[in-house]
Amino acid sequence: MALTLFLLRHAAHDRVADTLCGRMPGVALGATGRAQAAALAARLRGEAIVALHTSPVQRCRETAAPVGAALGLCPQAEEALAEIDFGDWTGRRFDALQDDPRWHHWNSARDAAAAPGGESMQAVQRRMLGWIGAARQRQPEGRIALVSHGDVIKAALCHFLGLPLQGYERFDIAPASVSTLAVWEGGGKVLGLNEQPFPRTEAA
Repeated sequence: MALTLFLLRHAAHDRVADTLCGRMPGVALGATGRAQAAALAARLRGEAIVALHTSPVQRCRETAAPVGAALGLCPQAEEALAEIDFGDWTGRRFDALQDDPRWHHWNSARDAAAAPGGESMQAVQRRMLGWIGAARQRQPEGRIALVSHGDVIKAALCHFLGLPLQGYERFDIAPASVSTLAVWEGGGKVLGLNEQPFPRTEAA
């Protein structure tokens, strides 16, 4: 008896190239992202998904809306699925962060580092695994989907792949991609990783 989880990264927005958006408000999907979200909804139609959950961050809610419409489900916002809290770095430009040694430590030591005034990757992994465990307790079998963020999804997948958190560097989670988990009492496994149901783009 296992619960199948579809882990969906939000579709593309237009500020990824220059700004660490984190949880800042007003970051909406761009035209590419809206097309990706529609393709993602088409991909998941027919998967017999019975519940849809989403990060409360705007770009995730905008991705979840067409998916929910395709599945006949109302997306339920969950704080545990939110983006990493980047604290003092929220809204900072990447070029400004390049001179901050804490930024380099964050990217090279995810098992130990934390964003200043924000979260560690370990804390992100704990909240994700806690949410997944609670979801499995509520529904030990069936198929549910969640919309979250790239590194948040990676934190969960590192656990099920048996990787340290720095293993996030070893695989990609593209915008509007689908990764699939089977979870059961005491364990789980990755069934699919970074499936992209649309032409590949460099936007994120």
